[in-house]
Amino acid sequence: ARRLYKPDLTECFQNTVLVWFPCVYLWLLAPFYALKLYCHDCGCIRISTLCTAKTVSQPIESQYGQRSHEIQNHMVFLLSPIIRSLTVVLAICIIQLERIRGCRSSVFLFLFWVLAVVCSLVPLRAKIQLAMYEGITTDIVRYTAFFSYFSLQLAQLFLCCFADQPPEGKTVLCIIDVPLRLVVKGYRTPLEAGDLWNLREEDTSDKIISDLEEEWTTECAKLQHVGPSNQDVLSVCLFSRQEKTMAAGVALGTRLPDQAQILRKLQKEQSSGFCLLRTLARNFGPYFLTGTMCIIFHDFFMFAIPQVLSLLLGFMNEEDAPLWKGYFYATLMFLLSCLQSLFNHQYMYTCFTVGMRVKTAVMGLVYRKSLVINSASRRTCTVGEIVNLVSADTQKLMDFVVYFNAVWLAPIEIALCLFFLWQHLGPSALAGIATVILIFPLNGFIAKKRSKLQVQMKFMDGRIKLMNEILNGIKILKFYAWEKAFLEQVLGYREKELKALKKSQILYSISIASFNSSTFLIAFAMFGVYVLIDDKNVLDAQKVFVSMALINILKTPLSQLPFAMSTTMQAIVSLKRLGKYLCSEELKDDNVAKAPLSVLIDNGTFSWTKEGPPCLKRINVCVPQGSLVAVVGHVGSGKSSLLSAMLGETEKRSGSVSIKGSVAYVPQQAWIQNATVQDNVMFGREKQKTWYQRVLDACALLPDLEILPAGDSTEIGEKGLNLSGGQKQRVSLARAVYRKADVYLLDDPLSAVDAHVGQHIFDKVIGPKGVLRDKTRVLVTHGMSFLPQADLILVLVDGEITESGSYQELLSRQGAFADFIRMFASNDRKESVTETAAQRGRTSFFFLPFHILTGVCQFLATDCLFVLPQVRLEMYMEYFKTIGMAFIIPIVFLYAFQQGASLAYNYWLSLWADEPIVNGTQVDTDMKLAVYGALGIAIFGTTVAISVGGIIASRHLHMDLLKNVLHSPMSFFETTPSGNLLNRFAKEIDAIDCMIPDGLKMMLGYLFKLMEVCIIVMLATPFAAVVILPLAILYAFVQSFYVATSCQLRRLESVSRSPIYTHFNETVQGASVIRAFGEQHRFIVQANKRVDFNQTSYFPRFVATRWLAVNLEFVGNGVVLAAAILSVMGKDTLSPGIVGLAVSHSLQVTGILSWIVRSWTDVENNIVSVERVKEYADTAKEAVWTVEGSSLPLAWPQTGTIEFQDYGLQYRKGLDWALKGITLKIQEREKVGIVGRTGAGKSSLALGIFRILEAAKGEIYIDGVNIAEIGLHDLRSRITIIPQDPVLFSGSLRMNLDPFDTYTDEEIWSSLELAHLKNFVSNLPDKLNYECSEGGENLSLGQRQLVCLARALLRKTKILVLDEATAAVDLETDTLIQSTIRQQFEDCTVLTIAHRLNTIMDYTRVIVMDKGHISEMDSPTNLISNRGQFYRMCREAGLV
Repeated sequence: ARRLYKPDLTECFQNTVLVWFPCVYLWLLAPFYALKLYCHDCGCIRISTLCTAKTVSQPIESQYGQRSHEIQNHMVFLLSPIIRSLTVVLAICIIQLERIRGCRSSVFLFLFWVLAVVCSLVPLRAKIQLAMYEGITTDIVRYTAFFSYFSLQLAQLFLCCFADQPPEGKTVLCIIDVPLRLVVKGYRTPLEAGDLWNLREEDTSDKIISDLEEEWTTECAKLQHVGPSNQDVLSVCLFSRQEKTMAAGVALGTRLPDQAQILRKLQKEQSSGFCLLRTLARNFGPYFLTGTMCIIFHDFFMFAIPQVLSLLLGFMNEEDAPLWKGYFYATLMFLLSCLQSLFNHQYMYTCFTVGMRVKTAVMGLVYRKSLVINSASRRTCTVGEIVNLVSADTQKLMDFVVYFNAVWLAPIEIALCLFFLWQHLGPSALAGIATVILIFPLNGFIAKKRSKLQVQMKFMDGRIKLMNEILNGIKILKFYAWEKAFLEQVLGYREKELKALKKSQILYSISIASFNSSTFLIAFAMFGVYVLIDDKNVLDAQKVFVSMALINILKTPLSQLPFAMSTTMQAIVSLKRLGKYLCSEELKDDNVAKAPLSVLIDNGTFSWTKEGPPCLKRINVCVPQGSLVAVVGHVGSGKSSLLSAMLGETEKRSGSVSIKGSVAYVPQQAWIQNATVQDNVMFGREKQKTWYQRVLDACALLPDLEILPAGDSTEIGEKGLNLSGGQKQRVSLARAVYRKADVYLLDDPLSAVDAHVGQHIFDKVIGPKGVLRDKTRVLVTHGMSFLPQADLILVLVDGEITESGSYQELLSRQGAFADFIRMFASNDRKESVTETAAQRGRTSFFFLPFHILTGVCQFLATDCLFVLPQVRLEMYMEYFKTIGMAFIIPIVFLYAFQQGASLAYNYWLSLWADEPIVNGTQVDTDMKLAVYGALGIAIFGTTVAISVGGIIASRHLHMDLLKNVLHSPMSFFETTPSGNLLNRFAKEIDAIDCMIPDGLKMMLGYLFKLMEVCIIVMLATPFAAVVILPLAILYAFVQSFYVATSCQLRRLESVSRSPIYTHFNETVQGASVIRAFGEQHRFIVQANKRVDFNQTSYFPRFVATRWLAVNLEFVGNGVVLAAAILSVMGKDTLSPGIVGLAVSHSLQVTGILSWIVRSWTDVENNIVSVERVKEYADTAKEAVWTVEGSSLPLAWPQTGTIEFQDYGLQYRKGLDWALKGITLKIQEREKVGIVGRTGAGKSSLALGIFRILEAAKGEIYIDGVNIAEIGLHDLRSRITIIPQDPVLFSGSLRMNLDPFDTYTDEEIWSSLELAHLKNFVSNLPDKLNYECSEGGENLSLGQRQLVCLARALLRKTKILVLDEATAAVDLETDTLIQSTIRQQFEDCTVLTIAHRLNTIMDYTRVIVMDKGHISEMDSPTNLISNRGQFYRMCREAGLV
């Protein structure tokens, strides 16, 4: 019987090649692997169960099975087991070496066991066949030995899939096990930040940036030497060759003409980008090259596969070829596919790691730069642009790292494909090249057109900038009823953006369609030419399907090349932008010298920019140690600039500045960090309890801390969101006092606080008896009452010190100062204040307990928490509903039709290939070619439809979002961080615009393609269904695991990304404070921590993606193996054509699977955006803006009477009443002052009149009309407020005064004249069209206040509410405003929420508020004679 049985492969082959192949692999590569382990020591791993199991279960093969006569005849039967046993010993040594060097999982051994198991499959089949043939009992020992050996091999392979425990005290990443654990955990429960593994040391900011910074500094220094330091021409030796020719015409010593200056500047910008690239390449290049090696190996395996396919099809054609050849080719294809996958993903892993490091490096450099950049450079880039450098441009660099290799590899791959095609089809391959050449320029042309359409980005930037301002100034919009004007502006931008997007998407669809049909077009051209040029040219299976496999390979580099090119171009632009910013001018260290005297400026001239006019001229200041210097002057006279000069923030044109010791600085607009009150005050210093309490007491913060829910541990929102102006200023002052510095520079810290609080602070902190009495203090102030106590007063006029001396000296000189004082002294001593805070009465609402605030923020920042599958489905339904069913059904039908045509033309090819050859030719070739062409043409025209549908959806969704946000009440904006809202308008809308339609296009395309492949494989070998079904289930299983985890990792990453930008934003805005306090290092460490935290969640995400891709590709390779082996098995019944069709299609499966997952994950992650945008549809809305068919007369209110009837107000249900039972009637033309302590409810009255808060009980009547029954805009547009914070929007000055264009220029000029701005505006270059910058930053605070007054004068309604509008204005401007209001609003009802008591002493009535109700109300003289609360306030202010 034994003689009769013939195995598929000879016994000799089974005992030599199949045994030796894995052994050779291990012995050859072991020395290199040992060397790698020797170089990378991660610490020793303790002996674990896993390690023991691996060592003990090594398969040692015995010689029992071999009969003695076989061993005598063939030495090989003795040799093979010996080689195997030695190899197993080597494997044990490697396991132990890995344990000692801290390697937790071994890809090297994993591959060895895969090879060993695959090679044992053939003998296994032979043994089973033999046992069935002659019965197992004949040689039971031999069978047992072999089967136990095979089982141990399988066990080793299984054990290799798990990682060992980490080495002592280390967290090391292993590529198979950790992602698996993470993915499983993410599937079961929502992932937390604590579940992620730590960053490896070489990926941390500290490590990366410390290496990079030194190099970049030296590169920068080289760059700076290229350009001349000033405008005079330096000697020619400095010039590079190009510059020499340029300078030849310029006589030395003369000034360089402007053009040359500009040229040099441009050249510096150009070279700065390349310098940055060079620095990055030096640091990350070597590691990147290891990835490049992987991709070269990948290409080698990729091109080997079609050659093996050719051999397999050749084998199918041969009648008497031995079967073992077929199995060998099938297994070889499987192995090559697996190796190709492994190398490809190792390459991607390397690229992403390098990309991540580049991102960290660039972020670090930009952050450090933002701390040292000077004001001139800072003015050229807004905060938004700097944040953009960190977000968008670093992302472009990451893409560049991933796709850069394609730029040079793709052309080589294309050339190789064409070379192999030439071998098969001869010169006809040139037809394919011609087709490629035709398709390519089309795509290039489209790409060029699309890049021109990137103007959409410009509109998007405009829209986001506008949204940012709307969100920041939303309160003003609501007070003025300006929402509609801004809504129109936003929609204007949006329409332009969508128009550009539509064109871009249609072009993109054309390019996708041409790409999808490229396989067909190339094949059609090649086969057509091949068949038509010669009758003897025959298309057989080998030619057709090897060519098809090569064409499929050709598609990848063809699609990558344009993408790689555009990515490279974008990266070059980003590099230039980054280089330009990183090389921009820094503050000079020598601006301020250390000196023996406290503060000394000697003949200083300063400007904000190098070229600009000086802001301070001929300044001579000498401040003795321990003295108090007051700086006074009008708005815009240069007081703040003087302090900036002392800090070294301005350009020093001439003279010298020196300061002794450390400095503390209080800016005019308080800069508050998003941290607790305590952190803001201590600002990085240790807590000294007694000193801390003393500082809080001196700065009058203790009463405020009692109101706060968590005392000094209350978190302050971004930009001090939940503090009033006065509180912010006091926190800012406390931060300086806590410092114990030597010199204090105080920029008007008392303007935003009550007068009695101001007096308290002056006495306890700044004055001669205050905490800082022994320190040197320079105080900018508008408060005249403090001047007599100053040691020295400097009077500034237009940037020059006109007078200086003590109070008495200046009075005796009878100069401008003396007149100034006489004019205001009488008023000023009689001032009292109630603290500036429009939010003041809101305390109860504003200081949300911290856990609620964070709860709100947490909720907003992490909306993609754990989204349930049914919620997912609802989102898809929501999205499709927005597009409309009528659109969707044709789309699906088109896709099905397209794939049907594709299947038909491929099947037609296989029939053609099987056509018998008659007399060396095939019959009817022309007809066959025509049918083939006709079927192929049917592919075009499905992708455009989806794009158009996507745009319809995104237009509706953006519109709804915008309207929902603008219709939200004020309380919504106070609990929702503006960053989150902005994120909806930027990132989420962008995802709906581009990501979702693109993802859907790809996903649908590839899903149908996959169906086509499965149908074809099953047509050829129906038995494949047995393999394909379990693989499909496995695929769905892995996919569902991955998508769940991927969404959460993406969520964690985006949640950890926001703090980076918040911190950046904060730092850029507070850079001068951070520098003054010398806290740069601490902030850099904080930024590093935030970046590292973000990378901690980014890194697992791409490792999980690689994990998934490797698993999927093994599934795909399983399909290849099944198709090939089943074809070999059915050799007798199957034709070569159908085998070629099945195998060449199965080779595409791996690619298709990974694309489906990629596009599916993209859509899954982005579909959340639909929900996040819809989310605000359900939040509370304010009342309607206009009531349809309301009978409100146009001239309402005609008299201006206001009546409160038992009016009550709550900030939220369940909170205390902010106003309770107010009953009050204000007659026409009456002037009413509202006073009261902090939190008494003064501002709440104003909020009630404007219905910013709706009444909880009672009514308000204006001219007899119940205001609750009319539209909000009808109400708000007919009454006027001058708000506390003067907010301007970026746009023309005219737009800021009259956004609806309802007034004529004459009316606007007359209102400017009345607001004392006419001179200022008429001197501006563009007059009324002068562009105000973001937040009106190019006007001084006082000027902004006057613009708000001009707005009120322009509207001129019968009721004016004045909300503490005189906070930061000098007394002269204050008097102007007061007198203007008295004259112009004489016949109107005026309500003033009083700031200085002397401003309301001549009012008809004063209302004294206390804890939400009216405690006193009468004329000022009567109230004083009643000796009540008002009398006490007047007494404190020295008015009685």
